[in-house]
Amino acid sequence: MTDSVLHEVSGAVATITINRPAARNALTADTKVALLEALRDCSATESVRAVIITGAGQAFCSGQDLREHADLLAAGSAPLGTVRQHYNPMIETIAGMPKPVIAALPGVAAGAGAALAFACDFRIAAERASFLLAFARVGLGADSGASWTLQRLVGPARAAELLMLAEPVDAATALDLGLLTSVVPDAELPAAAAAMAARMADGPTLAYAAIKESLLYSSSHGLAESLEKEADLQERLGDSEDHKAATLSFLNKQAPVYQGR
Repeated sequence: MTDSVLHEVSGAVATITINRPAARNALTADTKVALLEALRDCSATESVRAVIITGAGQAFCSGQDLREHADLLAAGSAPLGTVRQHYNPMIETIAGMPKPVIAALPGVAAGAGAALAFACDFRIAAERASFLLAFARVGLGADSGASWTLQRLVGPARAAELLMLAEPVDAATALDLGLLTSVVPDAELPAAAAAMAARMADGPTLAYAAIKESLLYSSSHGLAESLEKEADLQERLGDSEDHKAATLSFLNKQAPVYQGR
């Protein structure tokens, strides 16, 4: 067991906290295993309707723990097997999770930590937060989905610039670029993330799941296939209790209550 990842559930909201503040929440092997386990648990637990991912202290996640990485290199190991073993499953779990995922960034998100945030549906940052796509600084290309998510957020030219120049991006600039949903004063981050999660947990989670599924699908398929996918999803949702109840609520000018079924 490790306490480097905390997993708490309050009502319908789960909060996953990377808990290595002294190391800016860098990811060791144990931390990656625990983080993936927490993500999978959140995805599979029906009572969880929204998820917050954050970091303890004044950092979100500084990416791979380079001390552990250097030790593995010195021992003649192949440490980058972690990309397939840990990082890829993490990103796939977030992208495929049938509920909204919110990254709450109290500070720096670097390397795989930045990519982890980019995979989330929303990114709320403290004013002191920043991004650093540090892969090239250690002689590596992008991983953890950064080559896929980043150019969809900012476009291919700006993605190449951020990855190749590997310069810090402060919160205000990140917001202007479209990397962030919102920026709040440092002390207000927990409350802002909790408010967003509560809003999403109270909302039409079946619809959110369908939106995530259709966006992921259409990113690799043409218009005709995407139209057909949308039609399939609408037929599925049309039979849901949430859709029927929400339609009646609209006609009666009442606020709908979504049950997730």
